[in-house]
Amino acid sequence: MNEPISMGLPRRSVLIGLAGLALAGCNSRNRVLSSPVDSLAPSVPLPSPSLAVRPAMYDAMPGERFPIPAVDVTQVEERFWRTTVDNPTGEAPGTLVVDTPAKYLYFTIPGGLAVRYGIGVGREGFAWSGRAKVQYKREWPRWTPPNEMVARQPELEPYSIANGGMEPGLKNPLGARALYIFQDGRDTLYRLHGTPEAWSIGKAVSSGCIRLLNQDVIDLYERVPDGTPIRVIQDVFIQAA
Repeated sequence: MNEPISMGLPRRSVLIGLAGLALAGCNSRNRVLSSPVDSLAPSVPLPSPSLAVRPAMYDAMPGERFPIPAVDVTQVEERFWRTTVDNPTGEAPGTLVVDTPAKYLYFTIPGGLAVRYGIGVGREGFAWSGRAKVQYKREWPRWTPPNEMVARQPELEPYSIANGGMEPGLKNPLGARALYIFQDGRDTLYRLHGTPEAWSIGKAVSSGCIRLLNQDVIDLYERVPDGTPIRVIQDVFIQAA
């Protein structure tokens, strides 16, 4: 199950220079990394605002605990919109695969298919790879930065473990949903979580784990039960259709 994966299109070279970082929990910053991951990515123009038609799946969600606004799809390349594709992962149905270099997350489903989501990858998202499982999920989670992060960023003290973390809401770095990844019974501090920052999807960003549009992470949350296996790829590429 660990063989290289390809969908037959030209392969991209991606340097992952952050794999040695110590994993430090998920947070969100409004800055895009000028990393090799970004600089080597193919240049694909964003759709013109006059041409970008928002699909219904990215409409506003007023019925949520914290009403979610519609996605500005002019900020997201169409190839990163949620879609169903032929399963390129080689994994059995019911498996999550995070293709970090290509900025895609796949959830494999029966019939040789997979639901593909565009993701943004933070520094902590580059710091771990391997196989694990979704230990549990949370709707509108609290965000609690680890003590090591608070020590580096004292301004986060109000949201420390001792202070109970940050209240849920649209400004919470974990967004509308979060999936918590454990390996051999231990928390990896690796998270799949929501974001309102549409511009960050498909990019390497300054911090955080694996972020999806809030509408996408809600869709994923409904599909994925506790115990779902997950594979995180750093050095093997899945090429997009």
